[in-house]
Order: sequence, then structure tokens, then C-alpha cells
Amino acid sequence: MLKVGLTGGIGAGKSEVSRLLVSYGAVLIDADRIAREVVEPGTPGLAAVVEAFGTEILSADGTLDRPRLGGIVFSDPEKLATLNGLVHPLVGARSAELESAAGPDSVVIHDVPLLTENGLAALYDLVVVVDASPETQLDRLVRLRGMTADEARARMAAQADRSQRLAVADLVIDNDGPLEALEPQVRKVWAALLERAAR
Repeated sequence: MLKVGLTGGIGAGKSEVSRLLVSYGAVLIDADRIAREVVEPGTPGLAAVVEAFGTEILSADGTLDRPRLGGIVFSDPEKLATLNGLVHPLVGARSAELESAAGPDSVVIHDVPLLTENGLAALYDLVVVVDASPETQLDRLVRLRGMTADEARARMAAQADRSQRLAVADLVIDNDGPLEALEPQVRKVWAALLERAAR
């Protein structure tokens, strides 16, 4: 089994790269999706988050009100650390479960947005970084995700910068160009991963 960490800044195009890798045969473990699963209604994760932050972080239907919780934690590093301390171990345990269910010859892609920020590069055999310039990221966040420029800049500023991400990369996918320029690069990276897995 080859364990690959996949990361990139917000708006760099990591989701599209994940989708392509899965279409070639990779097993995807998506940390963001798991982070949502572990705080669904009725989970111990949601109970722990409510205990830490109060019932005002719940929507009327009992689900986690992410924007409200985000408003609380993203402006307070201590509260963010509390939330991460509750959720990250649950995400790690579920990721390990999913990984162990993959076959021994699998290429397992761990899609981890904050891989660099949380110092997780050493957990993987290889790290692939999807790279785009800050200008490209900003344009995509405003144009494709409907964020204001200020919101987009704040989200980008909360992440590692480009040089920090590139410093942990074993392979880099340049996604500054159009979508059709991405696929040949991802295919080349997939070939390199298969070669590495065979060794």
C-alpha cells in the first residue's frame, strides 16, 4: 500500500485532482468529509463539541451550525485549538479504519487540506501538492465560490503559504492554468505513484 498525502491551498483545485486520481483507481480518504461525519447528530463527536461550545452552535434541526461555530473559533486561536483537539483524533481514527480496509496493493490518497499547517507530512510515503498562485486562488474563490475578496483573503491567510506547502512536496501539480492543462499532469503523477507502489 502506498500512502499519499494530497494537499493544496483553498481554491488551488485539490478536489478536481482527487476526482481524477479516483477515476484512475486511487482509494480516496477525504479528511474534510470525515470531519463532517464525526459531528453528525447522534455522534459522540457532536456531543463533545456541544459540551465545549454550548447549544447555540446547533441549528434548529439539531445539526452543527458550521458558520456559527466558524465565527466563534476562527477569531480565537484557543477555541480553535479546543475544537481541533476534539475533532482531529476522531478524524484520524476513522481515516485509519478506512485505510486498513483498502487492499495491500492500493494507492491510498489522503486528501488533507491542513497537512502542512498540522505538520502531517511524515505520516505519508509521499506528499503531492496542488499548487496555484495566490492570484489564481483569489480569482477562483470569488468567481466560483461566491466569496467576497476579503473573505477569500482571510481564508487564504489562515492557511500555510505557498512556499511552506511546496517545502513539504515530493510531487507538485501546477494548477495555475485551465482545466484541460490539469489532466495530463495528474496522469503523469498517477504513473509515478504506481511506479513507486510497485517498488
